Amino acid sequence: MLKTTLTPFDHKLGSPLTKQPISVLQINLGKRCNLACTHCHVEASPKRTEELSPEICDQLIELIHRFPQIQTVDLTGGAPEMNYGFKPLVEAARLCEKEVIVRSNLTIYFVDGFQEIPEYCARHQVRIIASLPCYLEDNVDKMRGKGVYQDSIAAIQRLNQLGYGRQQNLVLDLVYNPPLPQPQSFSLPPEQQQLDPAYKHYLKQHFDLDFNQLFTITNLPIGRTKFYLKNKNIHQPYLQFLEDNYNSQTTEHLMCRDQLSIDYLGNIYDCDFNQMENIPAQTSTGELLTIKKLLEFENLDVIREIQTAPFCYGCTAGCGSSCGGALISDD
Repeated sequence: MLKTTLTPFDHKLGSPLTKQPISVLQINLGKRCNLACTHCHVEASPKRTEELSPEICDQLIELIHRFPQIQTVDLTGGAPEMNYGFKPLVEAARLCEKEVIVRSNLTIYFVDGFQEIPEYCARHQVRIIASLPCYLEDNVDKMRGKGVYQDSIAAIQRLNQLGYGRQQNLVLDLVYNPPLPQPQSFSLPPEQQQLDPAYKHYLKQHFDLDFNQLFTITNLPIGRTKFYLKNKNIHQPYLQFLEDNYNSQTTEHLMCRDQLSIDYLGNIYDCDFNQMENIPAQTSTGELLTIKKLLEFENLDVIREIQTAPFCYGCTAGCGSSCGGALISDD
């Protein structure tokens, strides 16, 4: 008998998903972007204007300075480099000797006013995690727009010249996104450890490019991907596919467990996906959180239970999926 309803994610777990001590701040600086990718869960584009304010930026800098337990400041967007607060947050975090990650679309380096970003990132030893959904040109341009692949290759060449992917303190990681799901042909990303050498061989052979790691990320049914799935009448079947591939071994490694996700308004979420679906983090008494409240509490660890939703199956299917790629090996 075919299953017709999705198992609630918290029922699948059998117990609440709980927070561990917070060590990562992932900050969405805004929705301004020079691209409008078909798979973008943030729905960013050149037409969006939402971005961080000076007030929220100052609160974030205070948070970074006040809590030594923060090990990583992860900047995303939109194109984070385009949005207010990018450089102040990089410099505040590096001053406190935090790891800084910038999630870049690479093509931003060719936009007027942002051409110096690679040199800036190298100077501050920022780790760059860059989107390159495939190593083949046609697949990338279909997802991200005509000419994006060649611009991305040129950007990686420039980063390599600065030492990225070649010097120990200049880390460049790439991100693989599968094509959007098609009716009757759902699939999870290829195994990360197998796809990584294929990327490296092709990019080295054809363009003499180097990078550190490849991350594979599952298409989560939110943002533009969700709109696409609903338009094709495959949203529910795709969710069911993800549930059918649920892997309990992934849950202890989920990124939401030691991370706070912060939007450009200063609101707190358990992860970036919850942020985009407007599912805020809560204290045990049901109180919603902001950066200002965390500063008042003088405590980052005020969330006990993580808010879950059906799309959480996307992070726990197969080898798992996170902003750091697969959660477990397929060994």
